[in-house]
Amino acid sequence: MVLLIVVLLLALVLGGAGFALHALWWIALVVLAVWLLGFVFRGERAGSGGRGRWYRW
Repeated sequence: MVLLIVVLLLALVLGGAGFALHALWWIALVVLAVWLLGFVFRGERAGSGGRGRWYRW
């Protein structure tokens, strides 16, 4: 009986970790898409002589 409970708890933990990792991959893809769109839609900076950065760092 204890072995069954341990196996079920292990399956629950691994299933939760798998869902969390899957969700993190989707979040990473969204952030990557926003980052790439920032390069496409960045504006010209007046007086800088080149293309300006859309981020502050």
